[in-house]
Amino acid sequence: MALRLDDKIAVVAEVAAVAAKAHSAVAAEYRGLSVANLTELRKTARQSGVYLRVVKNTLARRAVEGTEFACMQDGLIGPLILAFSLEDPGSAARVFADFAKQNEKLIVKLVAVGGKPYGPAELDRLAKLPTREQALALLMGVMKAPVEKLVRTLAEPPAKLARTLAAIRDQKEAA
Repeated sequence: MALRLDDKIAVVAEVAAVAAKAHSAVAAEYRGLSVANLTELRKTARQSGVYLRVVKNTLARRAVEGTEFACMQDGLIGPLILAFSLEDPGSAARVFADFAKQNEKLIVKLVAVGGKPYGPAELDRLAKLPTREQALALLMGVMKAPVEKLVRTLAEPPAKLARTLAAIRDQKEAA
């Protein structure tokens, strides 16, 4: 069923609004996937905070025009499903990477982050990026480590003295 002009304008506006606030984008070819598979992919994406949409390539090119994902325009060829990460940069890549492990028919074609296009080989690197909570935990661990090491260093001389006195006491008791 063909879209009317008003519907096309609405689709372009919707995708453009999402692309303007997204952290990263992934485009994959979905040829050969069943409706049940696509429904499962959409459900997983929704739970992960990923905007997922099948859009005609001409409309997708217009939607990403003027955003940092304009670099994807040349690669929008064939039947593609677009995913935009709204919560953290790696969420769309994680959804597609996990889904592609179970379904070989989902083939990643484009990955874009920060206005730069990357090939499908970079999907795993993007998928391995930590989430916001994980990044904060890593940062706190790095910030806390020097303080913990200082406390252990300052506590070591009295502990060593106590161990030495205990060893001398044990030696005297044995004699």
